[in-house]
Amino acid sequence: MLTILDLLGTIGGNVLSLPGILGLALGMMTRRLPLGAALGGGVGIFETLVFAGFQLQAIEPLELIVAVVVGVMAGSVGTLIRQKGATV
Repeated sequence: MLTILDLLGTIGGNVLSLPGILGLALGMMTRRLPLGAALGGGVGIFETLVFAGFQLQAIEPLELIVAVVVGVMAGSVGTLIRQKGATV
């Protein structure tokens, strides 16, 4: 049974791991919001596959969903930072 503490740990771990940090960095490389979000989501999928040892049976669906959502959000924030920073 999944507890709230496990869910918060999964979300926090993804924010501080590859989907959060690398998603933000890849999002800052483009000014197109859909592309930045897609790059962040791709990082979330890749990170989940790497930590599961590239075995599809070992992937937890909730971890994959959280990683993709965090990656999309981080990529979007990175793109918005790029757009606002470019106007200075």
